[in-house]
Amino acid sequence: MNNRFDEIFSGGVLSGTISGVRKTAGISQADNENGDAGSKSVKVRIHPFSSKGGVLYQFSYTLPDREIHRNFSPSEASAETDRLLRERFSQAILCTADADWHVSSLGRMKFHKKPPTKKPAPLLSHDRAKTSIIQEDAEFLIRLGVSSKDGAVIKGRYDKFRQINKYLEVIVGFLPSPGDRPLRIIDFGCGKAYLTFALYHYLTKVKKRDCEITGLDLKADVISFCTGVAYDLGYDRLNFHRGDIAEWNEDGPVDMVVTLHACDTATDAAIAKAISWGASTIITVPCCQHELFGQIRSDIQRPLLRHGILKERLSALVTDAARAQLLEAVGYKTDVIEFIDMEHTPKNVMIRARKTGKLNLTALNEFRKFADFWGISPSLARLLAID
Repeated sequence: MNNRFDEIFSGGVLSGTISGVRKTAGISQADNENGDAGSKSVKVRIHPFSSKGGVLYQFSYTLPDREIHRNFSPSEASAETDRLLRERFSQAILCTADADWHVSSLGRMKFHKKPPTKKPAPLLSHDRAKTSIIQEDAEFLIRLGVSSKDGAVIKGRYDKFRQINKYLEVIVGFLPSPGDRPLRIIDFGCGKAYLTFALYHYLTKVKKRDCEITGLDLKADVISFCTGVAYDLGYDRLNFHRGDIAEWNEDGPVDMVVTLHACDTATDAAIAKAISWGASTIITVPCCQHELFGQIRSDIQRPLLRHGILKERLSALVTDAARAQLLEAVGYKTDVIEFIDMEHTPKNVMIRARKTGKLNLTALNEFRKFADFWGISPSLARLLAID
């Protein structure tokens, strides 16, 4: 084993990447014993974290269809890095507080010391060090300015990175299965499309699923930008178009409709479209629920409604409750969850709906009583021709 790795890990590695699969790489005895984590991986990332016994290193082995994670002490991490470079990979970058070590294993092991690019930061506990669904060095994150060229999340962009991973976390279990054809997804009001790109990357690069995603927005400059990024990344089945939600039509089947932060009644237009297409899954994070603010009437609730800020918050809750209930009425199983912590954004309610195909008269009657109580006539009810 190379003593240089012992020195590097004992001094503290801030991050590391092992890459460059050799053509002659095979399966070692250690891989056979450990479930071939190294033998089939295409890249390995190294992150330190704190534990009761001191600093440990998490090795994240990126396989074609999944990731495997293993934790090592500094001496074990040194031995594993040495093994991976001798048996499978051709290069590594190990960043410490004092230097970046660029290691080449082609021929004899060569170490090149370069100026440090990482600054020490408080170590996360093991629970907080869990690997995200989307890794920091994902190509679209770099292209969209969330991560730097060296594959690390840029300071000040961690909220966006966290939002992207939380988004995928809460919808993974809701992804439909269209069968033998590509999964078809429409994203209304995509904006700069961080989450659109994330979903496409996750489905095609991580899960290896065949899918087509269309992002729609009213802003021509945004659509032009997103189209360019998709082209640069080779995302040939991710398309962007300028258009209005209420006027957009699809000829073929639509499996999933996503609408994130579409303003006010644009969310209702997107939901109504999804229902008309028979989409099996609807995901929406509403925004700016102004419509019912001027409609809500209740003498009993006057102490609440007389305060503008309280009435505004109530209006948002009533609006989303009505949407969820109407979806139930027309044949969708619906839940309302927190999308991301309130400290990151106040627009933190997500409505998820999965098609059952059965009209629910009980839910419809409950909606009508609910609407009568508050004196409201929501846009979605009118779009669905429900009085």
